[in-house]
Amino acid sequence: MRRHVARLVTIGVLVATAGWFWTPAGAATIIDEWANTKAEPPPMLKPATVDPKTTALIVMDLVNGSCNQQRRPRCVASISTISKFMGQARAKGMLVITTVAGTGGVPDILPDVAPKAGETILTGTVANKFIRTNLENFLHYNGITTVILAGTSAHGAVLYTASEAAFLKFNVIVPVDGASAENLFAEQAVAWLLANSPGVAQQTTLTKFDMLKF
Repeated sequence: MRRHVARLVTIGVLVATAGWFWTPAGAATIIDEWANTKAEPPPMLKPATVDPKTTALIVMDLVNGSCNQQRRPRCVASISTISKFMGQARAKGMLVITTVAGTGGVPDILPDVAPKAGETILTGTVANKFIRTNLENFLHYNGITTVILAGTSAHGAVLYTASEAAFLKFNVIVPVDGASAENLFAEQAVAWLLANSPGVAQQTTLTKFDMLKF
C-alpha cells in the first residue's frame, strides 16, 4: 500500500513538473501570436519639478561605438536635446554623472555630451549602472533622492538602471526623448514597462526634457 501511494505521489510530482513545459494542444504562445498582438495605449507623460540639490542627472553610454548613424540613428538625433539639458542642469548646480559601458573610455564619449572637469565618470559598467559600482553609496553620500536618466540603449542602460533605482527607492525620472534604441519598438516597450511594472511604476515619472522644471 505504501509503495502504491509513493508511486502515485511520484507520478503527481512528475506531472506537475512537466506542466511547466507542456503546452496544451492548440494553445498558442506569444511567439505564435506575435503578429496579432495589439500595442498598449502609450503611457502618459507628466511634467516634473526637480530640486537640483537632491537630483542627479545620469547620462549613460553615449559613445561613438553605440551612438552612431549606422547602429542607432535615433540616439544621434537625441544628442542635442540631452546636451542642452546637461547645460541647464550644470547651471543649476545639479550633480551630473556620465557612464561608459564595457571597455570604452572617456575619449569615446561624444563631444557634445562629454563630462566637464570634476564631474563623476563611471567606466567599465554593465547595463545596470548600480552593479559593480559605488553608484548607490555615492548618490546617498551626496544627498540625492531623485535621478534623471538619459542615454542608450533604452532597453539596456535606461531600463535596468531605472528599475534598480526604483527598487532602491530613488525617485526616477526618464525623459523619453533622451532614451534611445535601435528602433521604436524597443523604446515603446521600455516606456510601457517603466510605466507599468510593479515596484517600478510607483517610483517612475515618464516625461520629456522640456517638461522638466527646476
